[in-house]
Amino acid sequence: MPITDSSSQAKPAQKIELKDFMEKNFKNDMSMSEFAQASGRSLSTFKRDFKKFSELSPERWITARRLTAAYDLLRRRRRVTDVCFDVGFKNVSHFSAAFKRKFGITPGDVRNQKSVTDSQN
Repeated sequence: MPITDSSSQAKPAQKIELKDFMEKNFKNDMSMSEFAQASGRSLSTFKRDFKKFSELSPERWITARRLTAAYDLLRRRRRVTDVCFDVGFKNVSHFSAAFKRKFGITPGDVRNQKSVTDSQN
C-alpha cells in the first residue's frame, strides 16, 4: 500500500533492503506488484533486485520459503490445516501437494514423525 502524508497524496514507499523485507513478509497474501510497491520499487526493479539474492523467481522463492517454514512448524506437531494458512497458503490440498513435491513426504507424515528428543525420552 502506498504511504500517505497528511495531505492524503500517495507517495511511493522508500526503497528498502529486499531480502530482509521478503523474509519478514513472505507469508503475506500480496501480488508481486504489491511486494514491489511495498519495498519501494517498480515491478521490473523488484524482479531485477530479487535476482541479486536468489536464482528462483519471486513467486517460486515465496512458495519454497513458505514450505520450509511449514516443515519447521509441522515438526513442532502443529495441525496441518493451521500450518497451511499460517504460512500463507490459501488451499490445504494445494499446500499438501506442493509440500509432497518438495519434500517427498506428506505434511501429516512430518507432523507425526518422532523427533530425536522424543525417542530419547
